[in-house]
Amino acid sequence: MNNKKSKKGFTLVEIMIVVVIIGLLAAMAIPAFQKVRQTSQDKAVVNNLRQIAAAAQQYMLETGSTSAPTDNLIGTGSQYWITTVEQVANETYGILIDTASTQITASPDGTRIVTYTF
Repeated sequence: MNNKKSKKGFTLVEIMIVVVIIGLLAAMAIPAFQKVRQTSQDKAVVNNLRQIAAAAQQYMLETGSTSAPTDNLIGTGSQYWITTVEQVANETYGILIDTASTQITASPDGTRIVTYTF
């Protein structure tokens, strides 16, 4: 008769090694995900700026003016040039576009600036 007991399961060292490996993988992956998220937000903001610039150019052509403040572009009275842009990162659009400027900017998080040149 064999009196050997078979031990099934993992030792504490094996479990600790697995936890350390998962922690290292998470430490490498989280910054990459944050960068992808920031890049995606920046591209959405640039798309909003592109729409604002196109609406400004259309506004200036149709009204014969040389500048287009954003409050006129989003809508005043019965004229609406663009709908309200969908904010993706609580960005601010404090923009005055004129015929001399070739770029518009927005600040997605208050620290970095996203620029669209037209």
